[in-house]
Amino acid sequence: MLIREATTEDWPAVWPFFRTIVAAGETFTYPLDLGEIQARDFWLPAPPNRAVVALDDAGTVLGTAKMNNNQMGNGAHIASASYMVDPAHAGRGVGRALCEHTVEWARTAGFAGMQFNAVVESNTYAVKLYRSLGFEVVGTVPGGFRHPGLGPVGLHIMYRPL
Repeated sequence: MLIREATTEDWPAVWPFFRTIVAAGETFTYPLDLGEIQARDFWLPAPPNRAVVALDDAGTVLGTAKMNNNQMGNGAHIASASYMVDPAHAGRGVGRALCEHTVEWARTAGFAGMQFNAVVESNTYAVKLYRSLGFEVVGTVPGGFRHPGLGPVGLHIMYRPL
């Protein structure tokens, strides 16, 4: 698997699974009807923030990650990231590879730690993956996420020092 910088030329391969994941409303706090241009502009941030894509040997986009400062100003020393894996390629280690890549990016860039602000409690695969990579739940907003099938579930804040 190759992980490389994402470009606007990658967006047509990312958008179909991005749209599907967001519209399902189960794992991200984005508007369910997020439009393509707004999504692209949000997901492909300007440097020093960045986005990457994970590709298989044939060049198929398997997933993507977005890395950024968690906050501005005096909070800019903590990184954050978001991940999306094409459901057609789930279970192949793409999420783990992307997460490991973003942690190394944050460490190399000199961030003191990495924080995820809104990990949906019922997204057990993500919670398990993040814990296995050294993240801890440092707080949970009870009922902070309106899951379409489960109703209100918690939103974890997860953190790991670098």
